[in-house]
Amino acid sequence: MSRVIDIQNLSKRYGDTVAVDGLSFTVRPGRVTGFLGPNGAGKSTTMRMALGLDHPTGGRVLIDGRRYRELSGPLRRVGAMLETRDVHPGRSAYGHLLWLARSNRIPAARVREVLELVGLEKAARRRVRGFSLGMTQRLGIAAALLGDPPVLLLDEPVNGLDPEGVRWIRNLMRGLAAEGRTVFVSSHLMGEMALTADHLVVIGRGRLLADTSTREFIEANSRSHVRIRTPEPERMRRALTAAGVRVRQAADGTLEAYGTEAAGVGELAAASGLTVHEIATETASLEEAFMRLTGEGANDRTAAPDTADGTDRQEAPDTGGGTNDRTAAPDTGDGAGRRAVRPPSGERRAGRR
Repeated sequence: MSRVIDIQNLSKRYGDTVAVDGLSFTVRPGRVTGFLGPNGAGKSTTMRMALGLDHPTGGRVLIDGRRYRELSGPLRRVGAMLETRDVHPGRSAYGHLLWLARSNRIPAARVREVLELVGLEKAARRRVRGFSLGMTQRLGIAAALLGDPPVLLLDEPVNGLDPEGVRWIRNLMRGLAAEGRTVFVSSHLMGEMALTADHLVVIGRGRLLADTSTREFIEANSRSHVRIRTPEPERMRRALTAAGVRVRQAADGTLEAYGTEAAGVGELAAASGLTVHEIATETASLEEAFMRLTGEGANDRTAAPDTADGTDRQEAPDTGGGTNDRTAAPDTGDGAGRRAVRPPSGERRAGRR
């Protein structure tokens, strides 16, 4: 099995609305491919068409050279988690997975294995209607792993998980990719994608914007700069400006120099007799690179004006450290065991259906 997801000129229209517009890219095995885009960009629609849940207006999605509906034993070939609440609320976690296993000729013993893997074995007999959002997510992941498939499609898998659970999912996905599986995952948590994804596919308004490695994406859509910490910021600023370097003064008093390298700044400081405590090259976070490409947040940030001497003065602190994950605050007591390979028990409570 080639384990490749091949999306070819895929389009989807709902009346006059274009959800996906001529999308083409390939998801390859052995790496985690992150699927990013603003809300309404067409990510979920693309995944639904890949799984045969929605019919494309044009184009096609092939997995191992076949459409999903043409695969024999699909749960053994493709594991998917899209809409985790589409589970009968009266069923237990064990009952739901056992039903899936029997309908796909998967041994019943596998049900207990995946329940233990995702940390739900103590909640196996509980009805799904009483599950927290995080527990529901883990049940969806268990269902995706049930057939031990070589291809995985996961839509927002960390939704509702606390930080320890997010870390567990990250390690799980990277481990599956290291085994040679194809892992295709969407998420709005840019900091987490920066830590998890080896490769990125970015779409906007249903069209392909980028298909590249995470590192290359950040480099192509960000401006690196040299951060300088000095007890003589005004003298340093004047020296840099005189050398033709654009300088921004951050709210914490450090200077950000653009269009130069750390070595050049060090040489200039030494030649000018300036004291420097720190010189470091910094690049943007994935979130900043994403917003730069897609234009998200353009109206939320006011550009710092250029002063006559070439210095930009920044009024608000820079928060772009690449770890702005907005993960859910933990709750307690969902009954799941805590082991090194399992997610924690605390997640937000899901509403009853």
